[in-house]
Amino acid sequence: MSSSYLGAYPELLAEVSVTGRLPRRDELDALRVLGERAAEDGHRLREVVSLIVGETRALWGTLPGVTRAAGPAERARTGDAILAALEAAVGALGEGHEQARRLAVRQEEAERREFIDDLLHGRSDLGRLAERAQRFGLRLTHTHAVAVCEGHEQYDDVHPTVRRIERELVARFGDRDALLTTKDGRLVCIAASGDDRAVLNAFAVLAERPGPGYVAARRVALGREHTGPGGVVLSYEEALDAVHVADRLGLTSVRLTASELLVFPVLLRDRSAIADLVTTVLGPLTQARGGAEPLVRTLMACAQSGYVNAEAARRLGVGVRTLTYRLARIHALTGYDPGNALQRYTLETAAMGARLLGWPEEEF
Repeated sequence: MSSSYLGAYPELLAEVSVTGRLPRRDELDALRVLGERAAEDGHRLREVVSLIVGETRALWGTLPGVTRAAGPAERARTGDAILAALEAAVGALGEGHEQARRLAVRQEEAERREFIDDLLHGRSDLGRLAERAQRFGLRLTHTHAVAVCEGHEQYDDVHPTVRRIERELVARFGDRDALLTTKDGRLVCIAASGDDRAVLNAFAVLAERPGPGYVAARRVALGREHTGPGGVVLSYEEALDAVHVADRLGLTSVRLTASELLVFPVLLRDRSAIADLVTTVLGPLTQARGGAEPLVRTLMACAQSGYVNAEAARRLGVGVRTLTYRLARIHALTGYDPGNALQRYTLETAAMGARLLGWPEEEF
């Protein structure tokens, strides 16, 4: 490390050895600037401290105050003054170094956040985005998939659960092609996909069961694999859509995959057609006592339980006789029999469409 980072410290030390004074404010400010410069040039604080302590040791025997000391008492006073100046100089250099590092970290965080926003929203030139990605450990020419975790509370970059998951993933996979971040209160993992999707699967397990004292995920959704920067955006949107669809349908599963829910975007692609199906098939349920909502909820519970009446009744919190009565009412009002395979499929599709469109709470 160059002695240029010492600035006027040798001259200061020589004067202190004679006068016994402490460094002045302007001298300490100059040392802080030198500490900042050393940090900006990539030198660690240990190197800076080692340089100044080594310089003090090398100069000690040549300092005028030391060579002119008349006796032990004067040499002791001179030595104490030199050490006090050294202590003040190390403190000033350290302050400057730490300040520069804090600024660098904040700038790095800002650049990382800007990159993530651009990446997940498909902004910026794709070639430039790929170049920036390498700095953050991603090679966007590869195939990637995105997992989104939504918790029972908002996640941010300093959330203990986020730090816990990040530590575990780094310990297991090191610098593998992956990036963990937060976005809009959710935890997002972008990883190169392979045959085993090891990183994303480990992320999902950790999000579901992060350990005692940490916030477990409410939903974890995995998007499909796609190539390039645009593929990351698409996989991220698929994962988000999976979370929204699961919430609309009231699915009980914590972990979801976009590939398993592809039918629902297809249903919503023709909104007018699905709205027509809902009103045509389920519209008569509004005539039931208590409205259509309990009967739509009954159809959804039956579908999710594989049409096992005892399990559907348990999910609804009602008796099997009550469930049987509701199914009979559905048949009577709509004309569709839940016991008939084809008619059951029509009822189930209409019920899912109703959930996706928010019917009967929302009119259309």
